[in-house]
This record gives sequence, C-alpha cells and structure tokens, in this order.
Amino acid sequence: MLLDLRELAGTSSFETGLCIVGAGAAGVTLARQMLARGHEVMLVESGGVDFEADVQALAAGSTSGQPYYDLGDVNLRMVGGTTPIWGGRCAELESIDFAQRSWVPHSGWPITRDEMEPYYVRAAGELSIARPDAGRDALMRTLPILRRLETDGLRVGCWSFDDRRNRYTLPNIRDVADHPKARLLVHATATGLALSDDGRRILSVTVRDVGGREAVIRAGRIVLALGGLETPRLMLASNEVAPAGIGNGRDLVGRFFMEHPHARGGRLETTASWPLLAAFGRSHRVGGTRHAALLGLQEEEQTRSQTLNSAFTLGARQGEREAQFWAMKSYNAMKHRLNPSALNRRLWRGVKDTALWVHERVDPLRPWALVRSGARQLAMIMRAEQAPNPDSRLTLTADRDALGMPRAELDWRLTELDKHTVRVMVARMDSALKRLGLGAAVPSPWLEDPATLWYSDPLISAHPLGGYHHMGTVRMADDPARGVVDRNGKVHGVENLYVAGSAVFPTSGWANPTFTILALALRMGDHLDQLAPAAAR
Repeated sequence: MLLDLRELAGTSSFETGLCIVGAGAAGVTLARQMLARGHEVMLVESGGVDFEADVQALAAGSTSGQPYYDLGDVNLRMVGGTTPIWGGRCAELESIDFAQRSWVPHSGWPITRDEMEPYYVRAAGELSIARPDAGRDALMRTLPILRRLETDGLRVGCWSFDDRRNRYTLPNIRDVADHPKARLLVHATATGLALSDDGRRILSVTVRDVGGREAVIRAGRIVLALGGLETPRLMLASNEVAPAGIGNGRDLVGRFFMEHPHARGGRLETTASWPLLAAFGRSHRVGGTRHAALLGLQEEEQTRSQTLNSAFTLGARQGEREAQFWAMKSYNAMKHRLNPSALNRRLWRGVKDTALWVHERVDPLRPWALVRSGARQLAMIMRAEQAPNPDSRLTLTADRDALGMPRAELDWRLTELDKHTVRVMVARMDSALKRLGLGAAVPSPWLEDPATLWYSDPLISAHPLGGYHHMGTVRMADDPARGVVDRNGKVHGVENLYVAGSAVFPTSGWANPTFTILALALRMGDHLDQLAPAAAR
C-alpha cells in the first residue's frame, strides 16, 4: 500500500514488524526479500515518487578538507534514492578488500569474501546481469592487449553494467508497494530515533514532512538504509538519551568517510594507442551484458609495494589545465543545472544513450584520431581506493534544516597512502609498456609535488572529485571499539537497530559500491528471517 504522509490527518501512528528507513537500492532489496518470506514491512522514504526541490533542500550541508561536491546534490530524496541517476556500474569487492592489511591502518572486515560469494551470485540474479568475472574472461579472450598487460604487477579487472533504467523507482517496485503485507510511506523524513532509557532498544521512529505532518512508527526491528551521509546524521542527531548520539559511545559514528577519489595519474606516450583505446576507451557487449575493462595491481604487488587496491582506466582526455571542450562543458552544465526530475532524467539519459551508441559503433576511431592529432592525451584515469582515515568524518553543525534537524558538515581527508598508490600504479604501467616495447607512462606533475596531497583534475572525468560513493561512516566490526555495527549490520549495544548500505563498509576497494550494497542487503535479509521466520510468528 502506498501512503503519503502529506495526505494523513493529524499525527499518525503505525505498528510494524520491520521498518526500513530509506527506499533506495538497499531498502527496496531488503523489503522485497522480507516480503517474499512472509514478513510485514513498512518502507519509509523522505521524498515522493519524483524529485521535489523542497524535500531535496533538507540534504544541504557544508564541506571542509578536500574539496567535495555540494552535499545537497549528492543523494537524491525520492523513491529509488539516487539510483535513478546511477550509471549501472557493477563490480565485486575482492579477497584483499576484506583482509586485514598490515600496511593499511583500520583495514579488515569481520566477514570474508567467501561468505559474500553466494550473495554476489544472488545480486547478479536480481539484476539479470552476468558477473564481472565472466565479462573479464570474455574480454581477455577477444582483446589480446589485455593479456599482454598482465605483467609487472598489473592485472585486468572488469565492470558489468546494469542497463535497466529507473530500476528502483515506483513503477518498477510495484511488487513491493502493492504487496498486502507492505506499506510504503512517502514524504516521511526520519528526524529522530527514540531510544529506551537503558539505551538497549529503539522504541520508535519519528518522521516528518516539510508541510508539517508527523507520524510515529513503532517496529520490532528498524533498518537504516539512508546512505553514508544521512545514516550517521540521523544517529548523531538522536541524542536525547545517548548525548553523543545512538551507537556513538566510542566516537565512531560519522568517522572513516571514504570515497573513490578520481585523478589523472599520468599520460601514455605509446605506439599502441589504437589497441589500448579499443580495450579501455569503450564498453563491450558480451551476451546480454555490457562490460568494461580496467587495470589494477595484483595482490602480490599490493603487498610488496604496500599500496591500496585502486584501479585505473585509459581514455583520450585534454591536457592538464586546458580550457574545457565545449561539448563536455555543455553536458556538465545540463547535468548539474537541471534538477533530476523524471523529465530531466530522460533528457540526461538521452544524451548518455546517444554517446553510448557512438562509443559502441565509432570508437576507438574518434578518440584515436584525437590522440593521433595531438588534440588529446591518452590519460590514466584513476578510480582509487581511499585509505580508511578516522579524521575523514561527518559531524553535525548548529545550522538546522526546515524540519529542525542539524545539518551535516563533511570534512573529507585523504592520506599519503592514497597518493603513494597512484605513484606506484603509474610506475608499474611504465614498466609494463617499456617491457612490451609499447612506450612509456609519464606521471602527472602533482605526484611529485610535496605540497599537493591529491589533485582533482576537472578535465579527467564528468565526476572529477569522486564517484558519489559515500562509505564507511557507520563501519562494521566485531569489536565495538573498532566499529559501530556488527557483522550482521546490527548496531552494537542496541538490540533492534540495523544499518544497511555502504555506510558499513570498513574499506572500499576500487569497486563501485552498489553491487555490494545489494549483496549485503540480501545477506541481512537472511539474517533477519533466521531471527524471526515469518511462518513461526
């Protein structure tokens, strides 16, 4: 049943077995699984069924430290969350991402890659895509340059793409919204979690709308699926019983914010620009799934050189500090100045689909010709793992939004290990090219500048600062001294509060987080069902 808080009279009260706060990829996936197993679910969403500026304004905040995007733009508040503008990149975290690495402080998950394997299988089934390893194997067979590049510590990785549009918006989740045991409440922003006097249980969730409506939800279990910024914001703001915020007895909520920072690692001077662009400058369809190749460091090389598990691709780009090409400037203006309503998303998708059509049918001829003529460089485009850093954090300010919630400030901080990793990757690419007789890799000047910890090049990507991936602020660990939630996503010390999504990631790897978000949501569903099988209630 679809309910709108704006249409309810007075202060409403709801009772439910499971309340999921946030109707994005994690929330919808978990709700769908729990409904299929017979559970009663209430799914709560801050926004409506499409973009609304007054609701989106609730997300605004401030930033410090490393320059970052406007916080009011990085997460969408609507059914489907930010997935309506998701690029569909799917990748899996690797064994080394879950391991405790002696050279990466604060690394290590309480679960292993083997434990995640069945959930990655199920996540691929949810999206009806082939897994990245299958795409990698196919690309290795058909693109000889990839096989040759697996030398000098380099290895080939792969993304798979989910090309279905608006997968989690209302028309595509009617099975959830119309389920007899489901209630989807929209225009309902969670503004407070009521904690019992002993601090061991959430008694209720208060939700409000900008129009003045309010409701109280009481649930057996509550799952916060609000993303890596809004989840810690709500937990820190819920401080009536726990003065430091719920789950924050060790001052960990909001810390360890991670992104996938982007940068220009260097440029290639090579005689092999055609095969390199053919391999990395476009995506490739294998069966029914689109895939794209990337390069990273082998696990043995990461251990030897003490680097992070970062990755890079290759593409034709303007040189550093040149005036931006008019077409890219126009695209960025359209994307950032138009609000992401359904109509404007269709316009944006139309431009992207046209570009994809050109890439698949014309490339690598177009970028190769630009590189050959000197109008473009063959650039190393870094998509980096960020080292976990407790000083990279989200805190609350004295400023308040329209609902009285404290606004957030994000202090994004990188470390020397992030920069060291890029240096090593450029050096290994240089060694590989020289060994193969294909040229050299020339590092970007910022890598040798001791005054620059990280340089976000506006010409390297449509998203020059990072991937809009917010991870780590409610991190997972078996030890409450090291994390906010346990291996199942339950907040330490609070028996009925869980967190879903990338906020729980202890480390990020290079992999885009959505596929792992889905896998973890499926895993949480299994755990919650085992605690209280619907048939037994």
